[in-house]
Amino acid sequence: MTWTVYLSGEIHTDWRQQIQQGADALGLAIHFTSAVTNHHASDAAGDLLGAETDPFWRDHKSAKVNGVRTKILIEKCDLAVVRFGDQYRQWNAAFDAGCCAALGKPYISLHDADLIHPLKEVDAAAMAVAETPAEVRFDVVWFHERTKAAGGRNRRVMIVALARKLLVALWRLVTTGVIPEGV
Repeated sequence: MTWTVYLSGEIHTDWRQQIQQGADALGLAIHFTSAVTNHHASDAAGDLLGAETDPFWRDHKSAKVNGVRTKILIEKCDLAVVRFGDQYRQWNAAFDAGCCAALGKPYISLHDADLIHPLKEVDAAAMAVAETPAEVRFDVVWFHERTKAAGGRNRRVMIVALARKLLVALWRLVTTGVIPEGV
């Protein structure tokens, strides 16, 4: 069974490639999808609908085209990874995380430690939170190994259930110091 993982957010580093290479190296059956990561291509997405002389309308049309694409990719994914960078405000990443939460799609929130407080609500809705692509690879492998035999809706239910178990174990570790079994 092949998973579909949607990679959303920051486009200025190679975090997507790190996750993809890690999954490939482990031989995981994962198909990765992503938002448009090229600024020029993203800004020009609406040009196929006709030229605009006013920059506002060009941006508006491109945002609509990109929005349709993003909505479809999020709806079709089994898991999303949403990366928040530190260079720019990540409105699109926050929007994608909100869409995942609203659709009941499990997602991993990926960001540096200094963004923990500003992203506390985003992280609260996430199935897991990571600071590095290596941690994301660990989470993806963990979910993949435990749900690979399931399909469709059952797989999504299992992903959410496993993520909740992981969060409960993490909470117990943090609050009581009890190390989860099997670690």
